[in-house]
Amino acid sequence: MFRPLPSLVLGLPAALLAGLAGPPAVIAAREPEMRVLLQRADQVTLRADAARPLRVRGGGLERLALQRLEVRLVDGRLLLDFQPQGDPSEPLQRRELSASTRLSLETDDPRGIWLAQRRYGGVLHLTVHDRQIQVVNQLGIEAYLASVVGSEMPQDWPMAALRAQAVAARTYALRQRGKAGGFDVKATVASQVYRGLESATPRTEEAVDSTRSLVMVHGGKLINAVFHSSSGGATEASGEVWRSQLPYLVSVPDHDQESPVHRWQARFDAMQLRRAFGEIGGARSFQVLATSSTGRVRLLRVQGPAGSLNLSGRELRQRLGLKSTMVEFAWLDGEPEDRQAPGRNDGTRWVGLLRDPDGEGGDDALVPPPPLPASMVQPQPVLEVRGRGFGHGVGMSQWGARALAERGADFRQILQHYYRGVQIRPFRPSDDPAVALAPALEPAWRG
Repeated sequence: MFRPLPSLVLGLPAALLAGLAGPPAVIAAREPEMRVLLQRADQVTLRADAARPLRVRGGGLERLALQRLEVRLVDGRLLLDFQPQGDPSEPLQRRELSASTRLSLETDDPRGIWLAQRRYGGVLHLTVHDRQIQVVNQLGIEAYLASVVGSEMPQDWPMAALRAQAVAARTYALRQRGKAGGFDVKATVASQVYRGLESATPRTEEAVDSTRSLVMVHGGKLINAVFHSSSGGATEASGEVWRSQLPYLVSVPDHDQESPVHRWQARFDAMQLRRAFGEIGGARSFQVLATSSTGRVRLLRVQGPAGSLNLSGRELRQRLGLKSTMVEFAWLDGEPEDRQAPGRNDGTRWVGLLRDPDGEGGDDALVPPPPLPASMVQPQPVLEVRGRGFGHGVGMSQWGARALAERGADFRQILQHYYRGVQIRPFRPSDDPAVALAPALEPAWRG
């Protein structure tokens, strides 16, 4: 039996929770389709899975049934090498096309189309964009989500967590429709991970089907349903990470203690630090200038042999490849120490700096550690970064969702914990102007 946590139900009226428990309504609109950017490359190879061929539209290939197609961009032209269905020993045929040609491939085979090491359903569109071949997968949102849920979460996690992931991913995807030219979302963590047909399993399909068409809205609009792997104990308010503070993306307690990245460490030697901070010759000390309410680094100063550098927490994470910005610093081998600046109580931390007792600033004078004689062998200190969590920390924590599900929370309670004050209801055409009403004979997209 689920025992509500105080933080889970805080501020949620009983009437609202009761209203969310009702059956979903029928939505009289066609199921939206997603356009997912899979790849940008100079060369693309696609092939049929087995006996059922690829069908191509565009480039004058409409009458051909293909087993394999290679597309290259050479000197501003598309070169196509293809193998018609039949004898695999037959040599490849070639055709040259204008770079403005749009190719669309599909198959009747439920095993989909191979692209690199993955298989995809729906239609694959090939166009030239920024002097590269762009591959976009167009498919219904529910089929897309079955793969996203399996790509973002282990399929053997509790069903309530998988359902919460399905609703969050559906909301996020629908909100992105039409925002980018030629595609809606990317197949990577830049949007949400989508790995094609292999990641769709009976359990992820159940999670998607049982929440069919459900989305989260706030003030009548789809929310920005961002999520991350693990928060390290508390999620972050959106305004601490991005420019705007959204009313539903506030900091809440998280329960991700079982996450393998709840606590982590990373070490960097002198050479790695020189690569990360090349413009200042490496790093000798780190001064944290500002943190968020949850302890994530917002601004810090890196002191190197050739100067100093002010970085945001996000920039620091990118330079060092850190899992999150909820970090502290220490030097190994006992050389520099992590000390609070003398005379300060504003939370500023100084790493690798020592007081100068003879300096004019008295107790507040801080200088780098004195150099050792050149004749002595000087051990190179190693920076150890001690962190918590994985990701930006905003919105739903996936490991936290798992923990809540294991305590008995259903997917609605999980979502209401991480996205405060939202309404969970079936998607409406008015939520997204890009979704057209279905022709009268088309089946409804049912919630």
